[in-house]
Amino acid sequence: MHKFLTVATVLKPQGIRGEIKVMPQTDSAEDLKDFTSVLIGDTKYKVLACRAAGGYAFLTLRGIADRNAAELLRGKEVLVDRSEAPELPEDRVYIADVIGCRLVTAEGELLGEVTDVTPARTDIYTISVGDKEIMFPAADGVILSVDTENGIVTVDKKRFEEVALL
Repeated sequence: MHKFLTVATVLKPQGIRGEIKVMPQTDSAEDLKDFTSVLIGDTKYKVLACRAAGGYAFLTLRGIADRNAAELLRGKEVLVDRSEAPELPEDRVYIADVIGCRLVTAEGELLGEVTDVTPARTDIYTISVGDKEIMFPAADGVILSVDTENGIVTVDKKRFEEVALL
């Protein structure tokens, strides 16, 4: 398990006082209000304020006092310590825990390894098969189970082949 979880990506500075606009990688921008500190790059920042609007979150961080300082954070990932992360419902997992899992069919056939998950209304999974990448949406009926303890994501082979970009 990873010590840190990616919860957002810095999009741009917001205004002239150092606030940053971030794209949440959580279920809701409101989730970011729960964190007292974040890690961006190699620097830990105390969260002074957080507001959510229009699906985005706006963070004010200690040490980021103006637009120039905020500009240096553009494009970087916002991480939090796993110990600060909320417990998930039983049927949910953190993306960081899925990366590196083996993708197998219900019959046990190895299809590849999960290398990325792009958050969207329907998450887009990327798997590596040798030197080739295959992408597929986590549409209804594709993913049967996710076992992060054993590093296995099980899919319905027929449904996977219908939606995968082979």
